[in-house]
Amino acid sequence: MTATPPHILVVDDEPDTLGLVQLTLETAGFKADAAGSGGEALLLAQKQAYDLILLDIMMPDMSGFDVYKRLQTTLTTVPPVVFLTAKNRPEDREAGEGLGAAAYLLKPITRGQLLDVLRRTLGENH
Repeated sequence: MTATPPHILVVDDEPDTLGLVQLTLETAGFKADAAGSGGEALLLAQKQAYDLILLDIMMPDMSGFDVYKRLQTTLTTVPPVVFLTAKNRPEDREAGEGLGAAAYLLKPITRGQLLDVLRRTLGENH
């Protein structure tokens, strides 16, 4: 019997980044859904249980921080959240970690770095 692959929600308003990350995850054996906005991410997260959410911070409809806060108030169980962002100010990292993020990654990131962090984060919960 084979294990079910971890199911990850990727949230980014840049279509190229979204597609590349989703493809990277799928070729690495993960199941990945994509959301192009914070609102879309919230809708998907309410319909489907995810093992991890990979979340951009700077999006036009709402910030990744706001998405994470909404998830914390609307979901019974919030999966680990990994922020993947271009925001590299120390106060942004502190804000993400203060919300309880499992990791805070800066763009650009290599495929290997991304997969290492995701596997490490998922390993703690699977």
